[in-house]
Amino acid sequence: MAIPKSPTEADKKRQIVAEARRNREQREKGYRERALKLFPHVCGRCGREFSGKRLRELTVHHKDHDHDHNPPDGSNWELLCLYCHDNEHGREAVADWYEGESPAEHDEAPSINTPFAGLEALLKEKK
Repeated sequence: MAIPKSPTEADKKRQIVAEARRNREQREKGYRERALKLFPHVCGRCGREFSGKRLRELTVHHKDHDHDHNPPDGSNWELLCLYCHDNEHGREAVADWYEGESPAEHDEAPSINTPFAGLEALLKEKK
């Protein structure tokens, strides 16, 4: 029974480099890499600029919320920072919650607390 040879150090390095190149090419084909090449590295909402390691905090937001709609011109994308992207999707969740119901159904009863009641009388006493 023959013992299989283990790959040499050079073979391992070649495999790692080849895999890294394949992964990079796949990422560049992805919509995030394309969006980063098309648009300035600035959040479309708050205007913060991103570079270096902080570039990972910049996300691609699909304007129509369809992640399969990726036109080559980037017309369905906008770059948003993590915070603005979360805010955008949070607003959608709130809108979904209210969907189909009138806003009047969610209005709270008016407050009966009147914190400034009697303030005028107090001010007149001090004069």
